[in-house]
Amino acid sequence: MRNRLALHIALVLGTGMPLAAFAQAATTTHTTAIAPMPLAKALQTLSHEAGLQIVYGSEIADSIRSPGADAGLTPEQQLRQLLAGTGLNYRFVTPNTVTIISGNVAANAGNPASAAVATAGSAGAEAVNRNTVSTGNDKTAKDLERVVVTARSGVDVRTRAQTSYSITTIDEDRLRMQAPTSVTEAVKSVPGFWVEASGGEASGNIRARGIPVDGFGSVTLLEDGVPVQHDPALGYLNADQAFRLDETIERVEVVRGGPSSIFYSNAPAGAINFIPRQVDDMAEGLVKYTAGNYGLGRLDFWYGTPIGDGWKLSTGGFFRVDHNIRDPGFNGDNGGQLRATLSKQFENGDFSFDVKRLDDRVYFDLGLPLYRNTSGDLVAVPGFNGNYGTVAGPETEHMQLQQGNGSYYNFDNTVGTDVKRTQLTLKFDYKLWGGWKLAEDVRYSDTDTQRNGVYPNAIETPAVLDASALARLKKYYPTATGMQLQYVDSGAVFGPNQNGNGLVMLGGLRGITMPVTEATSNTRMMRKFEFGDQTHDVTLGYYHAYFKQSFDRYSSVVLLDTENNSKLLNLEAVNAAGQALGPLTSDGIYNNGYEWAHAHGTSKTDAFYASDEWQINDKLRIDGGARWEHVNTTGWTESPATVNLGTPWSSSITTGSGQYASYDDNFHKLGWTIGANYQFSDHQGVFARYTSTFRLPNLSSYITTPTATPVTQTMLLPEVGYKYANRYIETYETFFYTKYNNVGFSNYVFNPNTGASTAQTGYANTETYGLELEGTIYPTKWFDLQYSATLQDPRYKGLRYTTIQAGAPVLLDYNDNQLIRVPRKGVRLVPGVNLLDNKLRLQLTYEYEGKRYSDTANSVVLPQYNVLSFSARYQASQNLTFFVYADNLTNSLGLTEGNPRSGELKSSDAGATVFIARPLLGRSFRASVMYRF
Repeated sequence: MRNRLALHIALVLGTGMPLAAFAQAATTTHTTAIAPMPLAKALQTLSHEAGLQIVYGSEIADSIRSPGADAGLTPEQQLRQLLAGTGLNYRFVTPNTVTIISGNVAANAGNPASAAVATAGSAGAEAVNRNTVSTGNDKTAKDLERVVVTARSGVDVRTRAQTSYSITTIDEDRLRMQAPTSVTEAVKSVPGFWVEASGGEASGNIRARGIPVDGFGSVTLLEDGVPVQHDPALGYLNADQAFRLDETIERVEVVRGGPSSIFYSNAPAGAINFIPRQVDDMAEGLVKYTAGNYGLGRLDFWYGTPIGDGWKLSTGGFFRVDHNIRDPGFNGDNGGQLRATLSKQFENGDFSFDVKRLDDRVYFDLGLPLYRNTSGDLVAVPGFNGNYGTVAGPETEHMQLQQGNGSYYNFDNTVGTDVKRTQLTLKFDYKLWGGWKLAEDVRYSDTDTQRNGVYPNAIETPAVLDASALARLKKYYPTATGMQLQYVDSGAVFGPNQNGNGLVMLGGLRGITMPVTEATSNTRMMRKFEFGDQTHDVTLGYYHAYFKQSFDRYSSVVLLDTENNSKLLNLEAVNAAGQALGPLTSDGIYNNGYEWAHAHGTSKTDAFYASDEWQINDKLRIDGGARWEHVNTTGWTESPATVNLGTPWSSSITTGSGQYASYDDNFHKLGWTIGANYQFSDHQGVFARYTSTFRLPNLSSYITTPTATPVTQTMLLPEVGYKYANRYIETYETFFYTKYNNVGFSNYVFNPNTGASTAQTGYANTETYGLELEGTIYPTKWFDLQYSATLQDPRYKGLRYTTIQAGAPVLLDYNDNQLIRVPRKGVRLVPGVNLLDNKLRLQLTYEYEGKRYSDTANSVVLPQYNVLSFSARYQASQNLTFFVYADNLTNSLGLTEGNPRSGELKSSDAGATVFIARPLLGRSFRASVMYRF
């Protein structure tokens, strides 16, 4: 306050125009029009044109845009137009000095003379901008004043301070310092989220607020407020596979729970919105090159410029190639994307058209063989590097897999997850009559995805492998007395202590093809109604989505030794003299066609929603909304059949039967939310919210699990939060509760009437209580500490079933067990120092994840782990910046998941000495240089 008062006094003393001139200026109407632009620049333009001294501080967030102002008005009338819909107001401190303020404070309060003298000022005066972008405690309360655009709709804008739900904002500077290598990595700092990014740049997992589904099944992924994929969790097709983070993205907003499910489909636990850069009124751009110690070379760029008559053009993208941290022996990541955006702002609205082409392939990291040594430490088996090793290698890079009709499936692991996607997006806003505003978002995408991977299905000793292959041995070689493992490439015999472990893996070569065509449309009508001192900001919306998907899958089992870049093994039948009688495998292939699928379907979604933000007074606002959604799914799945082509490795190939099961189902549900926000001041407030929401069945219910019975999942999500900020601290605390109904699981259920155990799909409920903590502490100008933490108690409710063990029925009770993969505690701390007048920033990132389980039986423990990383930024000049990153400095071998293929209800790895699990990626280094112009 002392600094602001001193600034105001200095401005007053520097003004030499007499009051008579001020009064004369008040009636002047020769002002020129001001186009829509960032509010800070619009205020600077008005200051220059009208001779006003305009003072503003952290109230002006970087993202706030002004709708502009008409020509021929008084400067004060123009100022009102510039601030319309921003949630900001103004107050005259002196006759020629105006300060921008938050909220609904009267413009002329405390200054009765200002109405007559508001437009005066010294010629050529400029707006005083105290809202400089930097890191440190001069960033006071800036995060609370950021405009929120995710999970809300209306004529007015809302800042984070005014928001009645939990939201995390990751600005450009923090995003660059974190330098995430994937979509999931980008949201690691979000409390309430358990994030797993150990699979590589795509195919991540997010579990939010105790909702026990993998992938992006509980949150939706948005780009500029529009869904990347209507259903972000189609089978084997997460939305993060169709999206890449690059320098065309400016910031990220992440909503947890709240009203996200009212404004978006398939978003019960939240929404992640990647917001692109906007073109300013001057041409600007950047180029960034990144190199890494794992063969990484990456070029990012973005350029935006006005092109006359209100039109603006931007373009950007990236190209990248690397071998992957777990090097499979080929370029695991290879490709990039390009986008171009054409936009225009006109008198009553704005328009933009965006084209993006993604052509990229990324390697899919999978599990490794691990065990506990004599000291009890978790380590990779001898012959394997737990930090950098991978099962995939040159010998499994290309293989021919025999299919049921005798033809061959070309398995190419260099493809990895290969995505070719064309995306078109149209957005426009238009001011209609009577104060109504129309907004429309349309997106069309055509995506071809091929997803190949080498999956470590199981690990065995040769003796156990021989026992399981005994029936096959006797069938094809009756005189055989045993079996022998040999290397495919050399014919050398696999020894009893080969690679220091003597273990054999059964690996799955899985290929999946998933073309998807999708179109979505979101139409909103908005108007602000005023009733005395109260207002209602109302939105009426209609959302439509149509998509069609095909799904084909083929997999074969191969025998592999246990070492980095595992090698293929053949299994030979031998007689008593040890002489080979014939093979039980073919070039390492143990069994062709253990998986097969062929399906196609379409889905249509129609949703109607409404919301109201009721501003009762300048401190209290209540908002609520409802969404009714209807889904129609139609399609077919081909039933499987088993064929025998006469060889041991092709004796039980799963293939198509020529019989098709069709479906045409409809589902619908109503969800709603209500919340309240109370502001004690501009920098302190509380909120509360209750949401009843749902997730309707989708094509995955039929395509990947055709025997499943589709069930609508429902959730209850109450939360209460507190937010506070001053020059020393920004803090947000949220208590939440999640009741999740109808989580599905597969199980063998005992029937007491028949005495048989029958395969069925069952459902249970979950219940989670939790506390989310998030904020930043600024004790000095040169040091700050960012923190986030989640403390929760996630449990299954009603998870019981009966099975047969040793010929007798046994009740298995998993009620109150901890949700799989979800830790009870998670903490992230980011201390940073700012040196050399903020030109140099150094920061460490510490992450702690508590103990988790890989199955609902809680029989396989994923131990707690810690991760330490480092990043640095040096701004050599106004245009040139250097970055350095070191990830997983201590080479933590933290396990992010067990082996899903051993069963997630009760894992067959329980009690095993050696098991399959997926650890974090090993220590890696990157360096970037960025030039802005």
